[in-house]
Amino acid sequence: MKGYIQVYTGNGKGKTTAAIGLAIRAAGAGKKVYIAQFVKGMHYSELNTLSKIPNITIKQFGRGCFIRSKPEKEDIEAAKLGLSECAKILKSNEFDLFILDEANIAIYYNLFSFEELKKIIEEKAEHIELVITGRYAPQELIDLADLVTEMKEIKHYYANGVEARAGIEK
Repeated sequence: MKGYIQVYTGNGKGKTTAAIGLAIRAAGAGKKVYIAQFVKGMHYSELNTLSKIPNITIKQFGRGCFIRSKPEKEDIEAAKLGLSECAKILKSNEFDLFILDEANIAIYYNLFSFEELKKIIEEKAEHIELVITGRYAPQELIDLADLVTEMKEIKHYYANGVEARAGIEK
């Protein structure tokens, strides 16, 4: 079976959540799933559950969350190391679904380039379904993808000062 390239992008809530939903569905069908989280290094509630599902492997390639500031050299090194590790795994036949969570943000903040991401996409094993999430998907990735979903924010309670809540946003 051919694996397609899916992109979940946009300024609305739910990109990672949609990818995790797909991961759970795939694991339920007996497929092996790898989730690489870029930028993220903090503990998110989904880690508690996903780490208990036998067919899902999840690894973070971030040192924290610098979204409100400029990335440091260590952030760039962590992302590049993660992308290199993902490139090796994507060439194998070990996984059926591979999620590059927040890879679009990593590109946006120059942690790695679109060209670096494109290279691993082109070299991936043909059967692997690849999902790439994050705001600011570059147009080149949108053009390359087989499926693109844009999450659009219409209204968000963050505007009223509501902080991220455990189990809902983190």
